[in-house]
Amino acid sequence: MQEQQPQVSLLEGITILIIMLIIMGISIIGYQITPVIPILLVILLLMGWGKFKGYTWDTINDGLSEGVLTGIIPIFIFILIGALISVWIYAGVIPSMMVYGFKLISAKYFLVSVFVVCSLIGLAIGSAFTVISTIGIAFLGMGITLGMHPALIAGAIISGAIFGDKTSPLSASANLASAVVGADLFSHIKNMLWTTIPAFLVSIIGFIFLGNQTQTMNTQTIQTTIATLNQHFNISWLSLIPIVAMLGFAWKKVPAIPTIFINIVLTMVLIFIDHPNENGLKIIQSISEGYASHTGNAQVDTLLTRGGINSMLPTILLVIVALGLGGLLIKLQIIRSVMEPVSKHLTSTGSLITAVILSAIGVNLFVGEQYLSVILPGNAFKNAFQKAGLAPVTLSRALEDGGTVINYLVPWGVAGIFAANTLGVSTLSYFPFVIFSWVSPIISIISGFTGIGIKYYKSSNK
Repeated sequence: MQEQQPQVSLLEGITILIIMLIIMGISIIGYQITPVIPILLVILLLMGWGKFKGYTWDTINDGLSEGVLTGIIPIFIFILIGALISVWIYAGVIPSMMVYGFKLISAKYFLVSVFVVCSLIGLAIGSAFTVISTIGIAFLGMGITLGMHPALIAGAIISGAIFGDKTSPLSASANLASAVVGADLFSHIKNMLWTTIPAFLVSIIGFIFLGNQTQTMNTQTIQTTIATLNQHFNISWLSLIPIVAMLGFAWKKVPAIPTIFINIVLTMVLIFIDHPNENGLKIIQSISEGYASHTGNAQVDTLLTRGGINSMLPTILLVIVALGLGGLLIKLQIIRSVMEPVSKHLTSTGSLITAVILSAIGVNLFVGEQYLSVILPGNAFKNAFQKAGLAPVTLSRALEDGGTVINYLVPWGVAGIFAANTLGVSTLSYFPFVIFSWVSPIISIISGFTGIGIKYYKSSNK
């Protein structure tokens, strides 16, 4: 016999979400408590409410498990990225990027250069996680050596990575947004340029301004760092082969997990070519526990002692509980109870786009999962957009502007957790400097009310 699902009212849904946000906001922002504890508290309260409402324990457990199931692939990617970071440092890949980067990038325009380079690489490979965890770490080391605040550098890295992830035809988020609404992928990307290009230009101006405010460039520190890296690592153009391989696999649309696996093996081969007598157990240990730098230069050792599977375990733990919370909110119909009534009462283009963006931001805040911030509002608002005569690419663009770019700003979001732990900069610290993320939804809302770049059914193919 099928379980009769209890009905959740709009007022109940809104009340639960507000209480949940207050608990997590006060705990994480106010008291600086690790997000795992308040998330578990909210899960406990939701389970109690769900049982009181009439849901069975099986339904509640299904919500938790189904939520976690959506994150299995990202969890595997996190594990492999931990291993990849370690071997890339071991083989001199990241140190080589730092040395060549110091020679190629102007200190005065460092932040904007980081943003542009990360944008281009992200556009080429379609993965913000890969950009952040590879070239992002190299840029972080360079910027700290230049005397810049880590939060500024992280903001430029993440902004560029998100731009690439949002606009690349290889990006999972771009493909997902177009698929959810039934739009052609390249038509979707083309239509996104109406909001993405202005956000890109605003970001460039912002990073030029922020870069000019930093006046503590220490050239002596740079030279010392370069000398230390040259002395203790294999600095060579050959060390950049894994990066070229990464770009090649991405271009061939090889999925992330086999791409990273192959890259780890390739990098290990390079280690043995450069050091034929290297102890294999030592490499394996670094894959598990991370690379430990012992150059004698405290700054370099701090920057390059990182990576390893174990370093990703706190990230994975937080992702699991956050996704469990998201699955529970969906299974108990709390998200649906709020979004569906709203979507039925909106008719103007500006109000529809604003509602989609706010809903996508809300899903990011309450569920913490980037893809669900596209899927849930996409399904909820699809009929409303059709009734208003708006083309599918209009909805898919709003989903990306409010969904894809925001998850990196949420301390308990999957992407926010990953970026913070990988770069060693808290989400709340880099939040103000991820210019691209908070400019994109603003420009999108303006577009909705002005009609600029809005596509209707009759003009969707133009």
